[in-house]
Amino acid sequence: MTLGALVDVGAPFTALVKGLSRLGVRGFKLRKRRVQRGAIWATKIDVILTPGHARPWSLGRIRKVLSSSRLSPNIRRQSLAVFERLAEAEGKAHHVPRNHVHFHEVGVLDSFVDIVGGLICCELLEVTRVTASAVNVGTGTVQSAHGLLPAPGPAVTMLAKQVPIYSAGPSRELTTPTGLALLRTLTREFGPMPLIRPSAVGYGAGQANPHDWPNVLRVFLSPEGAGDGRARDTVVQIETNLDDVNPQTYEHVMERLFRAGAVDVTLTPVIMKRGRPAIVLTCLVPFDGVDPVLDVLFEDTTALGVRVQDVTRHILPRRFVSVKIRGGTVRIKVAAVDATSSKAAPEYLDCKRIAERTGRPVKAVLEEAALAYAKTLRAVKGRL
Repeated sequence: MTLGALVDVGAPFTALVKGLSRLGVRGFKLRKRRVQRGAIWATKIDVILTPGHARPWSLGRIRKVLSSSRLSPNIRRQSLAVFERLAEAEGKAHHVPRNHVHFHEVGVLDSFVDIVGGLICCELLEVTRVTASAVNVGTGTVQSAHGLLPAPGPAVTMLAKQVPIYSAGPSRELTTPTGLALLRTLTREFGPMPLIRPSAVGYGAGQANPHDWPNVLRVFLSPEGAGDGRARDTVVQIETNLDDVNPQTYEHVMERLFRAGAVDVTLTPVIMKRGRPAIVLTCLVPFDGVDPVLDVLFEDTTALGVRVQDVTRHILPRRFVSVKIRGGTVRIKVAAVDATSSKAAPEYLDCKRIAERTGRPVKAVLEEAALAYAKTLRAVKGRL
């Protein structure tokens, strides 16, 4: 379904076939066709296997195939990440070490092609960000190599941690371990559709065609930033009020929160009931990093509860430029405000290290780095 939707939304089928040839694996070919699911026409990609190529694969064999392939480094890395997630989920679900997992449902050649092919399509479409709705996991039962299982199966329930899920529609499996592992690897953003301006819409179909249920996967393709040049993402905001914490511990708590994966941490002074001074501790956290941050808050502060909500960020496109000054090299973070203007700032930690090494004031190092970047910018403009 993922392959079909991504081809339907614009990934060239011939380029997908060529990309999969870089796997260096034989025993399959692809076929593209149009099918109808309910009232919706969709693209279906069939993975046709040569007889004798449907045996389960181990994680070790998958690693060897990927490492010896001619795929791009990014696709190799993401493909391995998907299978690492699957191995961990299958291992926990069936009490087997992940390196001993044999992927019955997810590791046969057709699913291997689905995963790598989906990542190739994302590269062909130059996808930089993926968001997803809550995931419909289905209900009822599913027949597997382990026997009859409830839907969603044990591996899907393991993979669904920290992901919003629901159940609607026919009594059947509607999310497979392969599909959810791929989605978990591509995105951390699950929830309502963000503000976008779609340039294309694609529909992908699988084999199942239940009655009165349009069983398709829909993909919207949109330019990054919805037309204003700015990126958007969604993170989790965690905050709590603290009125009985020793202020000397805040530095340690903030350091632990950043090590746990927080994107940002702030402390805001407030006045609480009965005139008590307090601090509101606020963290911004990726979707899959909530639990480690909560552990720090409950272990290292007096918090008895926290507030959690999803928030959307608008982000300026940014890049790093290095400049050389006396004592070392400083990275300059450059953010594009619009097509004609930008703003830049030296990385403080780089300047601090130079100041400590040379004995110069950090203020002087910051100023010299900013001046060096300004001279570089003028030189570039002079050559244009």
